[in-house]
Amino acid sequence: MPNQFADIAFTPSVRAVQESMGSRRHYARSNSEVTNGPPLGEAELDFISRRDTFYMASVSETDWPYVQHRGGPAGFLKALSPSTLGFADYRGNRQYVSVGNVLKNDRVAIILVDYPNQERLKILGHARVVAAEETALLESLKTPNYAARVERGMIIEVVAYDWNCPQYITPRFTEMEIKTAIAPLKTQLAQLEAELKTCRELQARTR
Repeated sequence: MPNQFADIAFTPSVRAVQESMGSRRHYARSNSEVTNGPPLGEAELDFISRRDTFYMASVSETDWPYVQHRGGPAGFLKALSPSTLGFADYRGNRQYVSVGNVLKNDRVAIILVDYPNQERLKILGHARVVAAEETALLESLKTPNYAARVERGMIIEVVAYDWNCPQYITPRFTEMEIKTAIAPLKTQLAQLEAELKTCRELQARTR
C-alpha cells in the first residue's frame, strides 16, 4: 500500500477496529511503507488503460458520500502522467451530482475492477472539472471516433492507491471479451462443417 494510502484510510477509528479484529499488526507495516515517487507505477497504468468502466465516489456539502458509474471505450480514463488521470465526462441524466460535489470538495475515490481476472484497484485523489473553454485539455481527454457527447472533463491528481483483495469478485465478461474468447471455437466449427460437407458430397458421388 504505497503512496500514503494507509495514512489516509487508516484513521484512528479504523486502526481501533483493526486492533480489535486482530489485523492491526499486519497493516501497521503499511504505514511505514510510504514512498516519495510517482503514485502510479507501470502495473497500475497498464491496468487503468484497459478498463472500460469505473466507479467514482465524491462527498456532498451535507457530508453524504455519492458513488457514480463512469463508462466508455477501454482506456477512456487516461493517464496524463504517473500522478494525473483524466477523462471526458459524457452527457448523462443531467443530475450533475458528482460535478457539484467536486466543486465544493475535491476529494474523490475511484475503484476499477477487472472482473475476468478478479482484480481491483482503489485510487484516492483530488479532482477538478475541466470546462468546455479549456479546449486543448478537453480535446486530449476525448476518445477518437466515440460518438457520445462530451460536456466537460475531469482531472484527478492521484494521492494514493491500493490493490484490493480479489476475494468475492465474481468473474463477469463483456460482449467483446466473450466474442474474443469464442472466436477460435467459431473458426474450428466452420472448418468442421466444411469438412463434413465435403465428406457428404464424396459419399453422394459414390452411391
